[in-house]
Amino acid sequence: MFKNKPLLFAMLSIVLLLSACGQQPASSSQPAKDGDKPAAQQAKESKLEQIKKAGKIVVGTSADYPPYEFHKEVNKKDEIVGFDIEIARAIAKDLGVTLEIKDMKFDGLLAALDTGNVDFVISGMTPDAERQKSVDFTKIYYTAIQTVVVRTEDKDKIKSLDDLKGKKVGAQKGATQEKIVREQMPASEVKALGKISDLMLDLKNKKTEALVVEQPVAAAYLSKNKDLLISDIKLKNEDSGSAIAVKKGSAELVDAMNKTLDRLMNDKSIEKLVAEANEMVE
Repeated sequence: MFKNKPLLFAMLSIVLLLSACGQQPASSSQPAKDGDKPAAQQAKESKLEQIKKAGKIVVGTSADYPPYEFHKEVNKKDEIVGFDIEIARAIAKDLGVTLEIKDMKFDGLLAALDTGNVDFVISGMTPDAERQKSVDFTKIYYTAIQTVVVRTEDKDKIKSLDDLKGKKVGAQKGATQEKIVREQMPASEVKALGKISDLMLDLKNKKTEALVVEQPVAAAYLSKNKDLLISDIKLKNEDSGSAIAVKKGSAELVDAMNKTLDRLMNDKSIEKLVAEANEMVE
């Protein structure tokens, strides 16, 4: 029995050594990769840094709003065109990234921005006080007046807001025009739909009596619909102008976009883009 003591002590020493090693925290001399960084550390990257690292920026738009954004067959291929799209391309170029376009209904654009499905929204959007609570905006890059479109046959019957009392008036759902109808035409019934093309069709088919829409958009549709016209009704245009929307807290991205907008406005490029887009509509 005493002969086995040295062996017993040796075995106990090995067990104690292994136990001590097991309690030591694991370490690695390899630096953590970007994908292995804690979420909090990744969150420190600004939206602009994330976009540049990805090499791509995704824009959300509602491509039924000529001349801002609309579908057009180019070289026998359906393309989304318009002066908003050209502004988006200029922004992507200045950032040194590629542009991806996602087309969706107007009232789903800010939700897509909030979930990260798109990086920014350009869709003739007015930066009103309500929207500014949830997203950040660039400076206004284009301003247009609001108009009321009616059927040509009704031009002598609908000349004022009073003539629309108790009547259905169309407006794009979630857009400034819906707000205008509710606030400036409280005695009218608003019919809000996601697409301008559907609203124009409703007006032509006498499902509504009028449609509130921006002047450039009205002109674009009316160029192909002679049975519709812009009425003499005047609307208040307090909330007017279009700006680009980005996720709240994206100050660096807003600054970068504003630099591009400044350049395009200062050299009159936006005016040229609007004119070119109007030509594509016709």
